[in-house]
Amino acid sequence: MYPALDVDPDVLYVGNGRFLTSAVAAAGLDLCLHMIRRDHGSAVAAHAARLSVMPLEREGGQAQFIVHDHAPTPQGSELEELLTWLQENLARDLTLAHIAARAGTSTRTLIRRFRDQTGSTPLQWLHRARIHQAQHLLETTEHSVERIGDQVGFGSATTFRDRFKRTTGVTPQTYRRTFT
Repeated sequence: MYPALDVDPDVLYVGNGRFLTSAVAAAGLDLCLHMIRRDHGSAVAAHAARLSVMPLEREGGQAQFIVHDHAPTPQGSELEELLTWLQENLARDLTLAHIAARAGTSTRTLIRRFRDQTGSTPLQWLHRARIHQAQHLLETTEHSVERIGDQVGFGSATTFRDRFKRTTGVTPQTYRRTFT
């Protein structure tokens, strides 16, 4: 039907000049992300990929990259100031006792309030905030994995890699390749 075009049956999509084709419906999304990255850059394409609940480039065995609000708390909540402080202090070695002292309450009361207002414990929230910030840094900087792990408070590169992979299903290096 189009004799000037060569068919490659082994790929999800082909973006070659004016001609863009994809294998099946899901590959159409891959093609759309390719076009967004080509026309608007990796950051916009990575955001679109997360909004469409798929990676920028598919790779087997990974978790879905869904955009989540890692701090699901309404503005004006009694935890708003504490959550802002936690977000600004991700690199610090924070314990539950330290967070409770900062909030001026007991650990039991803090856990109860956190669960009521965020749906998670303070340490679960902190872990998600660290992972979210690490994802942002992996997408937007060229910092080493070691430096990012330190910047977001995981202490060592080994701990960071382990927790990042357990949370997202991929290593920090794979995540960076996928979204840049």
